[in-house]
Amino acid sequence: MYTQCPKCMSVFSLDARTLAQAHGFVMCGHCGEGFDSVATLADVLPPEPFTELPINEAGIEPPHLELVVYRPRTAEPPAATEPTRTTFDDLLPSDFTPRFARQHEPRPRRWPWIVIILLLLLLLAAQLGWALRDQLIADPMVGPWLRQGCDAIGCQLPLVQDVKQLKLLARDVQAHPSVPGALLISATVRNDASFAQPYPVVSVTLSDVNGKRIAMRRLRPSEYVADSYALQHGLPAGANTALVLEVEDPGDKAVAFELGFE
Repeated sequence: MYTQCPKCMSVFSLDARTLAQAHGFVMCGHCGEGFDSVATLADVLPPEPFTELPINEAGIEPPHLELVVYRPRTAEPPAATEPTRTTFDDLLPSDFTPRFARQHEPRPRRWPWIVIILLLLLLLAAQLGWALRDQLIADPMVGPWLRQGCDAIGCQLPLVQDVKQLKLLARDVQAHPSVPGALLISATVRNDASFAQPYPVVSVTLSDVNGKRIAMRRLRPSEYVADSYALQHGLPAGANTALVLEVEDPGDKAVAFELGFE
């Protein structure tokens, strides 16, 4: 850029830094005159010969600069006398990203673990049920539900034995009609339990007139029940059954007998 002293007509080259130091007011290096360099400021020199640079006429309004190339941040906060205004952007951290703009990482699938845990719980419940099967079948509340469910799917519950629920209704002893030296003992037993139970081991005790035991024998169910179906399904709940036992006759000393269930 170029400017001209209005007194001695000397033309000088200047840059933006020199122009901005005193807002365009400079001193002539030839005659020492101070002048406004903006009045004759020109980008290029006019064709020679010339005596004066064209004078820049002042506009009616100063031009407005619209295109911002860079706006530096202020290093110091505003004066304490001026109230500061806090915007929403000032409250957010510098690395804040709106939720809708975030890229969500895929969550791991949890349903396989849930299925595995449920299967393990079912397996544990089945093991506990099998370990406590006798108590559950004999329970008056749980037993009927188990029997109904088992009947619906066609399975058979294991038999549970409770000899305290077996009641002896009648008994009789006589000489065996076809086997010499043997006794024929008959008894009627009722199952008072709410569930079927296996046929018990029957103990027969013969004693003399003084109550002294002369002979004793334990009979397994297969020794006095010939029906295999009855042995497999046991004595039904609330049902009566007749027991016929064959034992050796100990002689005239045996005057009393006793039946027991084990």
